Amino acid sequence: MVYHPGKKLVILAEGCFGKKGSKTAIGVIRYGANPVAAVLDSSHAGQTVADVLGIRPDIPIVSSLDEVESLLGTTADALVIGIAPRGGSLPAAWKDIIKDALDRGMDVWNGLHLMMTEDPELMEHAQRSGAVVWDVRKPQPNLPVSSGHARHVPAHVILAVGSDCSVGKMTVMLEVEKVATQRGIRALFCPTGQTGIMIKGWGVPIDRVISDFVAGGAEKLVLEAAEDNDLILVEGQGSLFHAGYSGVTLGLMHGTMPDHLVLCYQVGRPTVGDGYGVNTPSLKEMIRVYETMAAAVKPSPVIAIVVNTWGMSDEEARAELKRAEAETGLPSDDVVRYGADRILDAILEAGKTLSKPART
Repeated sequence: MVYHPGKKLVILAEGCFGKKGSKTAIGVIRYGANPVAAVLDSSHAGQTVADVLGIRPDIPIVSSLDEVESLLGTTADALVIGIAPRGGSLPAAWKDIIKDALDRGMDVWNGLHLMMTEDPELMEHAQRSGAVVWDVRKPQPNLPVSSGHARHVPAHVILAVGSDCSVGKMTVMLEVEKVATQRGIRALFCPTGQTGIMIKGWGVPIDRVISDFVAGGAEKLVLEAAEDNDLILVEGQGSLFHAGYSGVTLGLMHGTMPDHLVLCYQVGRPTVGDGYGVNTPSLKEMIRVYETMAAAVKPSPVIAIVVNTWGMSDEEARAELKRAEAETGLPSDDVVRYGADRILDAILEAGKTLSKPART
């Protein structure tokens, strides 16, 4: 396995660091175990990550791998493709940077739909230097069709769902895992996308799985996680309201058969996706739709609201949280600004009503 939490990373986000499309870069920086030597983005060269994101002043932004070697006195261990664009394609100008990294002996962590291990030119460079390419979105073989067994696990299963893509579904599950672990709860974040897999080193890239096996792949995650944990926190994908990715969302819902849902949305998105012509529904409508669709196989009430208040002042953020609570009657919070304690409390309170099989 090419993943190791001690490997020193350079994150490639040329021309787009800090923007919506660079969520993989941001996720690995914020939550990954690996040390990050630098971000490669010539449009921000000379700055630090803190200048763009407000965190990690220790990570410089550079314009080339030569600069990284000058800073470190050696080559970093791996180059991470730090973007998650629609369709998962590779910007043409990046290929030379990737070949340069491979020639230096750096592994490449690729979260795109494009499988770099199937590119003869890139693999020739890798073989010459002994570097390894990790296609993060390549699913494991022989995933099953769902059996419905996730319904019977003794653990409390939570799935994050959302109004849209990139609203905080991964973030809330990671933040809840952190707080739960601090409280001594046996909790486990289950990665279902490329960024989560890069952060944790395992998981199922559910949006790359053949449709018949999406629910089965999700179920497999839950069954394995429930063997040694009491709280299972499944990373959500897509949205039922997103015409491009709703199938992935529904497969996750029906495969994991969660006990409860946490609903995420970002303030300031009047429409879902780009160009689909779908207005973002009200919170009550989103709750109704998610609970209705989940109930086709197992009732899964929404028990908390997570609000992404990026770009708002503290006063504006707190007003939005109050509005969400007033509309839904559910505890609402921004887990990045204010921590995940209230969301975890809501999860634990909801768990008191569950009737679960005893562990054997």
